Amino acid sequence: MNGEGQEEVGGKSPSPYNPSVIRLWRPAAQRNLRNQWSRIVAGQQKWVSASADGRSHASSLVNLYLSRKYMPAMDLGVLGEMTKIKDKACAKLARQEELCWIKLSASYRNMVAAISLMLDASRSMRCFLKGPAGTPIVQFSFQQEHGHDTGDGDGIPVFSFLAISFLEALAQEIVQMFRSELFLKRLLLVEFCSISFQAANATRDDKWSKEIYEGEFDDLNKIGLFSGESCVPAPPSTDKWKLDKLMAEKSDTDPKREVLQVYLTAWLAEVNISSCRIDEIISMVEEEMKVRLA
Repeated sequence: MNGEGQEEVGGKSPSPYNPSVIRLWRPAAQRNLRNQWSRIVAGQQKWVSASADGRSHASSLVNLYLSRKYMPAMDLGVLGEMTKIKDKACAKLARQEELCWIKLSASYRNMVAAISLMLDASRSMRCFLKGPAGTPIVQFSFQQEHGHDTGDGDGIPVFSFLAISFLEALAQEIVQMFRSELFLKRLLLVEFCSISFQAANATRDDKWSKEIYEGEFDDLNKIGLFSGESCVPAPPSTDKWKLDKLMAEKSDTDPKREVLQVYLTAWLAEVNISSCRIDEIISMVEEEMKVRLA
C-alpha cells in the first residue's frame, strides 16, 4: 500500500498513505488548512475595503460629472461676470474627475487581487507527500509529486468530520460569489468610464475590450474571467450572463442622474455576494478547526 510501484487492484489506484504516514500527514494538513482559510478571510476583508473605497470614488466621480454637466446652466450670481469662469470651473472639475477615475480603477485592481488571493488559497488546501515514498523521513508539500497521491489523506477527516474535498468546495463557493460580483463591477466601471471620457468618442464595446489598468487582462485570465477566444473579459463559466447581448447594447453617453444613482446602488448592494452564506461557511470552518479565523 505504501510503495509507488504497487499495481492497481480492482481498478482502484494504490494509495501512498499508510497508517504511520497518515499520523504525520494530518498535523501538516491541519496547519496548511488553517493557513489557507486565513488567507481566504484576509482576501474577503481586502475585498470589503477595496469595494467600499471604490464606491466612495465612484460617488465622487458621479457628483463631479453632474456638476460639470450642469455648469453651463448654473446661475453663479456676481461670479457670473468673471471672464470664462464656467470654462475654468469645468476644466477643474474634469481634472478632478480624472483623479477620481485613477483612484476608482486602483480600488478595482485591489478587488481583483483579493479574488486572486482567495482563489490561490482555495487551490492550495491539499497536502502532498514530498520525496521518495517509503523513506524514513516523511515530508509534505503543496504540489503533487506522486501520481497516486491525491493530497487529501484518502478522504479522511482532517480535523473532526470534514474532508479536504468538502472544505475545498466551501472555499470555491465563496470565490465564485466574488468572481460574479467582480464581473458586475467591471460592467459598472465601463459605464463610469463613459461619463468621464466621452471626448474619446469610443463605443461601449471599445471600452469593454480595453484594460482598465495595465495588466488587467492577465490578472482576469488567472482568475478565470477572460475569454481567450474573443480576448475580452468574460463572466464565470457557471454564470448565465448574456455576454453577446450586453456587448450589443449601447450605453447612454449622457446618462441621467437617476441612472447613475442606480449604478451606485448596484455597486453597494453586491447582489452576487451572500454575506449570510459566507458567515455560515466561516463559522462552520472555525467550528471544525477550533480556531478563530477573523
